[in-house]
Amino acid sequence: MKDYELTVLIHPDLEADLETPLAKVRDIITSAGGKITKEDNWGKKKLAYRIKNQDFAVYVYFDLSLPADAPLKISNTFNITDEVLRYLLVKVDEKALRALEEQAKRQAADADKEETNEEE
Repeated sequence: MKDYELTVLIHPDLEADLETPLAKVRDIITSAGGKITKEDNWGKKKLAYRIKNQDFAVYVYFDLSLPADAPLKISNTFNITDEVLRYLLVKVDEKALRALEEQAKRQAADADKEETNEEE
């Protein structure tokens, strides 16, 4: 299982009952053998350009763990799903993730050093 990030743009007319299309998205992911590790609703936002005659969409972000054949299954299903205006499914870059974590640790250590120097 590899880690992926999925951002889904859901049709804005479905904002009132968002749980129904989200349940459908979750079902597509789990039926392909994936696990959702994080879900974050970013809310309704204006699109940079019109998609299917819509100016707005509801953005929902997912962190996923997927088997090797799941991304193709998920992409094929999202392409024919009316609730989804657009989606972006990308593999997480493990090297970049580790580098960000190390950078955050260094910054935290530097901040601790500054605090101790100021106290003296």
